[in-house]
Amino acid sequence: MILRNYLSAAVRRHGARPAVVAGGRIWSYADLNRMSRAVAGHLQECGVGPGDPVAIILRNGVEYVVADLAITLLGAAKVPVNLMLSTDEQAYIVADSDARVCLVEADRLDSVHAARALGADPQVVVHSGDGGPGSWDEAVAHAPLAEEPAVPPEAHALIMYTGGTTGRPKGVVHTQRGIAANLLTHLVEMEIFAEDVLLLTSPLPHSAGFLLQAALTKGASVFVEEGFEVDVVLERIGRDRVTYLFLVPTMIYRVLDAAEKRTDVDTTSVRTILYGAAPIAVERLEQGLRTFGQVFMQLYGQSEAPNFLTRLRRDDHQPEHATHRLSSCGQAVAMARVEIHDDDGAVCGSGEVGEIVAFTPYTMEGYLNRAAETAEALRSGWLHTGDLGYLDDDGYLYLVDRKKDMIITGGLNVYSAEVEQVLARVPGVREVAVTGIPHPDWGEAVVGFVVPDHPDVSADEIRSAAHVALTSYKRPKEVVIVPSLPVTAVGKIDKKKLRQEWAGW
Repeated sequence: MILRNYLSAAVRRHGARPAVVAGGRIWSYADLNRMSRAVAGHLQECGVGPGDPVAIILRNGVEYVVADLAITLLGAAKVPVNLMLSTDEQAYIVADSDARVCLVEADRLDSVHAARALGADPQVVVHSGDGGPGSWDEAVAHAPLAEEPAVPPEAHALIMYTGGTTGRPKGVVHTQRGIAANLLTHLVEMEIFAEDVLLLTSPLPHSAGFLLQAALTKGASVFVEEGFEVDVVLERIGRDRVTYLFLVPTMIYRVLDAAEKRTDVDTTSVRTILYGAAPIAVERLEQGLRTFGQVFMQLYGQSEAPNFLTRLRRDDHQPEHATHRLSSCGQAVAMARVEIHDDDGAVCGSGEVGEIVAFTPYTMEGYLNRAAETAEALRSGWLHTGDLGYLDDDGYLYLVDRKKDMIITGGLNVYSAEVEQVLARVPGVREVAVTGIPHPDWGEAVVGFVVPDHPDVSADEIRSAAHVALTSYKRPKEVVIVPSLPVTAVGKIDKKKLRQEWAGW
């Protein structure tokens, strides 16, 4: 149970099949195998071996894919770093992980210099295109890895940093055994085939990177884009006949709005739209079903148990389930157990809200150098997700809030997701986020931030609609019309930033 035995073996096996399309070029599986073995040989010459951390600070592209495969060949520990993070954040990750080597974009070398100021001392491979010593071109031209080292299943395979919504980000450590099991879960739950053409537009250091590995294991073709652009997505669907997309809800909203105006785009090639990372408005999901058909599939997971704790299948996405199942995260996947626990650790009954806890063979080993936080998250061997939700009689999971996002107003608990679903149903509301803003009387006031469809949408109309649908303490004290909502590096709505920006309002 090590990742190389599945992923690297598959890349060799698929040979001349087209593997990655990026920047207008196509690379075959044979190309990936040749390039990754050369980079692995270079890393080995730098002293990298099983379990050693190697940071990737590269844009979405074939270089990222090759770096990932090279690290897998050596059984080293990948430290993926999102380019959307600040220099200080990237430097902290490099230093905290004690990365031995950094594979880095030339315009991100400041992050490595800043990491050295924090005590780190990584060797550097720069993607600069100059072909000189220490460059990516030199690494790719290196003699291929002669012999793959023995890799113990307990060796670290991945150190993945959380979003850092409370203090500094934590390094989530996964072993080879765990990541191999997680890959197998992706192969079972993604329902992806060798004939699929996958489109990835979100950062590879996060969920998209796991989906990429599964697609390569199956022999699919993958379009890797540097970022999300709605016109490019529609072009890939219409011209390149993409069959499989991974989108977060904000991306889905953009695609749906554009698709309604672009009647010239043939979307019939799309077989699967996998989504996750944040709740989705039921009304927009119904719009998606009308536009694309019954192609949607939802995943729910987190860095500590990547991507798949539950899955809402395609056949669950039916219009008649609009008031019930479409608002759920699905049922536990084959390799996971999911329960709801109260504050005392007792199992909650059907429909009772509590903390979502899970048991999987791919749960993290722990947080890097954070024993106390590891013990808190892995109580009794179960992962305590920090998410609040409930299970229905059929085992479908309903996510109601993050513990830290739950609003306490006048001593009463308000789940932001419930209020968001109500506001999202109001005509003229395109996007919405609800959070608690400090208030001298209530402790926190429920505030809704709304991106309208057109300029005539009024805050009073939205507030009136909420007055009818919600009990008094759940109603927004204020509705704020905004041109856009802030998002995190992985496309989630950034409620922390909203609270900070409006704290003194």
